[in-house]
Amino acid sequence: MELTKDLSSENVWFSKEKNLLNDIAQETKDTPGYSSLTEEQLMEKVENILLEKIQAGDKTAYFQLGLFYYEQNLPEKSLGYFERSKDFDYQSLYMLAVMLYDGIGCKANTKQAVDYLIKIATSDARQARHLVHAAQYNLGRAYFEGYGVRRQSDEEAERWWLLAADDGNPKASIKAQTTLGMFYSREDTKDLKKAFFWHSEACGNGSMESQGALGVMYEYGVGVKRDTDSAYICLKGAADEGNVYAMGALVAHYYRRKLYTKAADLASRVAQLKDVEIIAKETGCVASYIKKGISMAAFYHARCLHEGLGVKKDPVEAKKCYSLSYHMDPNVCAHLQNITQHGQI
Repeated sequence: MELTKDLSSENVWFSKEKNLLNDIAQETKDTPGYSSLTEEQLMEKVENILLEKIQAGDKTAYFQLGLFYYEQNLPEKSLGYFERSKDFDYQSLYMLAVMLYDGIGCKANTKQAVDYLIKIATSDARQARHLVHAAQYNLGRAYFEGYGVRRQSDEEAERWWLLAADDGNPKASIKAQTTLGMFYSREDTKDLKKAFFWHSEACGNGSMESQGALGVMYEYGVGVKRDTDSAYICLKGAADEGNVYAMGALVAHYYRRKLYTKAADLASRVAQLKDVEIIAKETGCVASYIKKGISMAAFYHARCLHEGLGVKKDPVEAKKCYSLSYHMDPNVCAHLQNITQHGQI
């Protein structure tokens, strides 16, 4: 898995604040006379409670209300409260930076976003400690993509990602660890031993994206001795967790081992996955690799349908699957078509 320039920001799980919002909602529901509230009415009550806390001088409520609006998919409203509290709340500053960089609820301002991220990443304040690695990852992203910085720089991107990855620390940025695995797999910065190391660290820390990448590395003997059993374990584990790229690679794994029924069944399910952006948001996986996974699965499904392998022969449906494969990723489709013509699949 090589690194592409469609990375997403590091999502920080604000567990304390989210639990507090859930507690407010539950306490409201438990209040006599409020048990029959609709979800919309309940959210309105929670909103009013947070507004009252702000009016009473509770500064922490600014971020809580901003997060509440963000979770309710009201970014314009959340932005206002993050902006009002950015000078005394590092969490608000972080969310504001993320939204400004990606233009969420506002016009993108990557230069301002980077300035805010640097303030967090270089802070030694206790209140910023849990945000430092995430900010470092996002700065690496900015340098890699070349937005909000003086110039694009792979070297600076690598430096910030190494800081964010913190030698594989499970409490650091696992996203940075996975990203380093991809970074060292690309042609310009290739070091497959480092790629294997960082994907292994990230996988051990719970990254299903790195688990899928390890499966592919084991499958083809890239950066590690070929091991089809380990490949299957990694691909199956990542696929079960929702990694679409791993699903596509697992389809290929089944097909090459002539387990055509399994290949056709999984490929059919993967080919139904069309909303890439939603999948990326839910899983945290890179969108371009979700497309590659669907493209792989669709192509192999087309082969099964075309040849009647593990499924009833259906040339018309096979043609649709070939088209889907090309639509999702022309390069993947072309590569698979090429090795098909050379009798490799």
